[in-house]
Amino acid sequence: MSDSTSFFNQGNAKGAAGSIPEIGIGMLGYAFMGRAHINALKKIAYTYWPPPLMPRLVAVAGRSESAVSEAAHRYGFERSTTDWRDLLEDPSIGIFDNTGPNNQHLEPTIAAARAGKHLICEKPLGRTADEAYEVWSEVEKTGVKAMTAFNYRFFPAVRLIKTLFEDGTLGEVRHFRARYHQEWLVDPESPTSWRLDKSIAGSGALGDLGSHIIDLARYLVGEPQTVSANMHTFTKERPGGHVDVDDAFDAMLTFENGALGVLEATRVAPGRKNHMRFEISTTTGTVIFDQERMNEIELHLAGSEPAANAQGFRTVLVSEAYHPYWEHWWPHGHMIGWEDSFVHELGHLLESIATDSPVGPHGATMEDGYRVAEIVDAIVRASETGTRQDILFRSL
Repeated sequence: MSDSTSFFNQGNAKGAAGSIPEIGIGMLGYAFMGRAHINALKKIAYTYWPPPLMPRLVAVAGRSESAVSEAAHRYGFERSTTDWRDLLEDPSIGIFDNTGPNNQHLEPTIAAARAGKHLICEKPLGRTADEAYEVWSEVEKTGVKAMTAFNYRFFPAVRLIKTLFEDGTLGEVRHFRARYHQEWLVDPESPTSWRLDKSIAGSGALGDLGSHIIDLARYLVGEPQTVSANMHTFTKERPGGHVDVDDAFDAMLTFENGALGVLEATRVAPGRKNHMRFEISTTTGTVIFDQERMNEIELHLAGSEPAANAQGFRTVLVSEAYHPYWEHWWPHGHMIGWEDSFVHELGHLLESIATDSPVGPHGATMEDGYRVAEIVDAIVRASETGTRQDILFRSL
């Protein structure tokens, strides 16, 4: 592994801490997720003040020379390339940000780690658990800082819920219920895309949407132990080709701590735009989160005082200065959005690099990415066999 200080440059930015070192960013991909990451990297430069490191957009890689050149100009990268390997040979690049399609997660991520680049890789970490395990095991050998991009961990409301478990406010979990619904494939004439091709995506709604709620289940509740499941493809032929991934799935889980879980995701739910919601029932109360109302939680604490004779849910607006991440933002009640979870996520990675601190437990590690993939594979097996499956994890 190369000396990480080689890609830290003393920039001209001045903050309370004096000169802020720069770190070069090399990005694979520039579409939906790439845009979200770029937006966050630009915001970090002034919301995290002084930022732990100043991101510098060095180079972006993509397949089409004209499209990637246009993306570089649009977003402010210094240069573009059609070969992601060029990013690994550039000593000024310290972070390899992989926002490419799922079939581009394995080889580039491992190669970047071997080149000494710190990493963030979009989920799912691999198309299968075998791929994700290979990424985790090979990256782990290099010692670089590496994160799987599960951005919902970085919503202030989700972090507040995590705190309510850590401080004992919410007791032992009994039930975890989560759903992630979208509508973009309701129309059977909607054209196919790489997300509907198993050879590229690995799975459909399961890996795309389900991986998020699986990760939140692990982060907030604990490790799943067994699963039974159904998967279904409602439209198997679309303009442009055959569909060989799932449109929807549902699953029932047991957790190692005795809790029960129900998960479902679909891309064919009319009216649902990006509806991710979970409810956790515990021995002392229930908490609900809906990402379309991402600055709120609904909370019921059994037997709370005062007003013992007026029990029920209350809405908590998560926007106070003492709530997670709000030190970077606005006065209370002035809301932030979905895109700002990436500011927190990438800011966390920069902090981890600058201070040589662990990415976990709040950031999703490569091992977290692998474990989610193992659960995804167990759901596939459960659906294919019609039998409950044990969820088994490999170690290094």
